Formats: sequence, structure tokens, C-alpha cells
Amino acid sequence: MVEIKTPAGEQDLALWYAEAGVADLRPAAAVPAPGQALVRMLWSGLSRGTERLVFNGLVPASEYERMRAPLQEGAFPFPVKYGYCAVGVVEAAETPDLVGRNVFCLHPHQTRFAAPLAMLTPLPAHLPPRRAVLAANMETALNALWDSGAGPGDRVVVVGAGLVGLLVAYLAAGLPGADVTVVDLDASRRAIAESFGARFATPADFGAPGDADVVFHASASAPGLGVALGAAGLEARVVELSWYGEGEVAAPLGGAFHSRRLTLVSSQVGHVAPTRRPRWSYARRLGKALELLADPRLEALITQDVSFEDLPEALPRLLAPGAKGLATVVKYASPRADDSQSAEI
Repeated sequence: MVEIKTPAGEQDLALWYAEAGVADLRPAAAVPAPGQALVRMLWSGLSRGTERLVFNGLVPASEYERMRAPLQEGAFPFPVKYGYCAVGVVEAAETPDLVGRNVFCLHPHQTRFAAPLAMLTPLPAHLPPRRAVLAANMETALNALWDSGAGPGDRVVVVGAGLVGLLVAYLAAGLPGADVTVVDLDASRRAIAESFGARFATPADFGAPGDADVVFHASASAPGLGVALGAAGLEARVVELSWYGEGEVAAPLGGAFHSRRLTLVSSQVGHVAPTRRPRWSYARRLGKALELLADPRLEALITQDVSFEDLPEALPRLLAPGAKGLATVVKYASPRADDSQSAEI
């Protein structure tokens, strides 16, 4: 283990969700044990959907164990140290060739942290660390595409142009001959959808033609689910990506739902899709998600930066219902001037 000392006067800190609507920064211990590495955080990603539920204390008691982040501390509902989109540089490790490498890890928001070596995935060459925080979201989108069974030439509709919805559209548009339409109330998402090779429509001008081969629902709303079901063609599959926490949603299962023999399935990243599970490990899926983030067009999905020190005060605004923008990334102070855009060193 290469010894790294914390600079004089520097205190390692972590974000904690303290009570409903309140977060604070607390001292953190970053002392690697055998088999672990010491990582200085460069960027972390704020998962708006999941962390909004955590921040507001809306994680259902039935989901406390399934919702635990891999290196979470505390317990639901509060206080809890939560998060799972971390990118940092390895400062100390038993494996010398890992020191100085930029890595992705499922870790909460924290200035420096210790993590098992097996949980650190080095970033591919030419992938900027700032964009790499989208890896967990890209995993979700990739898993959803597998769950859907979408293939070349399919008509694909994505309802909900949030971060995950747009990543699904990006992947689907890469299928040869696929015809992809993104549906959302916010017309400002049009340019991003079109840059990925998809068409864009608002619910008002979409018209739910009912001929899609595959539909993804990612709006986390009952009206959005209605649009998704209406867009599906005969015996099509509708993949539900929204997670509602303790909330309930009215599922419009009347109308043509039964006569069209639609299939409504859930997709959740906690398990590798059944069609890939015999061959794909979590590590292989994460590695592929990082590779897929190399496309510079995906930079447009990051619409807001906030400093780690300002995060507790900014969270009520960032996690408010209807908050503007797509992905928010958290920037950490670093002695390296090129961490914002450098690829692997």
C-alpha cells in the first residue's frame, strides 16, 4: 500500500441525508483496509429520481434492503449516507498500477473514500471523468434495452425525456434501421433527442398511433404511462422504467390494453436482464456502459454542475419536483487542474 497523507487542515467529508428535506456534510474516515484502495473523488452524479425519494424520506419500508447502495452508511429513512455515481483518482492501493488511475465506483458523495479493489472500474481511455458519472444511468438504459427485446428495424417509442429516457433513445437509435420517437412535455429536449438520431414529439402532437413494436415508459407519471400504452402496437411490449417509491400510479388498463394483448414489464438495474444473465456479470455490464459513454454527444446530458461544499444547500432546488435540466454533477476540489476533462492518466 502506497501511503498517502491527508494534507494539513484538510478534513474528509461526506454528504448525509439527515431528515426529510435536510442534508449536511459530516466528517468521514477514509482509511483503506487490506484489499481496498484510497480514492480521491473528482466527480459524483446526483441521481434525481432515486435521491429525491431518499431526500424526502419516501423510500418504502418494504424496499429498505433492496434500496441500499453498495457502500451506504446509516439506514433508511434517516440519517443515511447515500449515492452510487462516483468517479475519482486512486491515491493509494496494494496494486501499484492502479495508483493514479481514474476509476468509477458505486459510492456516496464524499471527498475521499476507501473501497474494495473489486468495486473499482478503471475508466476507458478517452472517457472524460465528468461524463463517466453517467455510468450507472447508462447501465439502467442498457439493461432496459435488453429487457425490451428491441431489434433492428423496430419502431421504438420512449415516453419521458429525462436522463434515462434519453439514454434509452440513444441506444435504440443505434439499432440498424430503428425508427425511434421520444415523447415529452418539455420541448427543450428536442435538440438532444434529434442529435441522437430520434424524432421528438410532445404528447399533444404525438397522437399515439399504436403501431410501436417496443415502448419504454420513463416519465414517472400516470399520463405518461397512458401515452406509452396507447403507443404500443398489437402484442407489443411496454417496459416500465419509472420507480414511484411510496407513491401510487393509476394504470390505464382499459381501452385497447387487453384487445391488443399488450405486455407490461418492469425493468430494474439491480439484476442483469434474464436474456443476458447466463453470460453477463455486473462487472461486464458496467464496463460496457462506460465504453458506451465515449460518444461526445452524450455531454449534452449534463446540464448542471454544483460544488460539493454547496450541495446541502442546493439539494432542495436540485431535487424539487419539476426541477429544470437533466443530469447534475458534483465537482470536488482537486489539486489536478485537468481533472474536469482529462481521460485516463
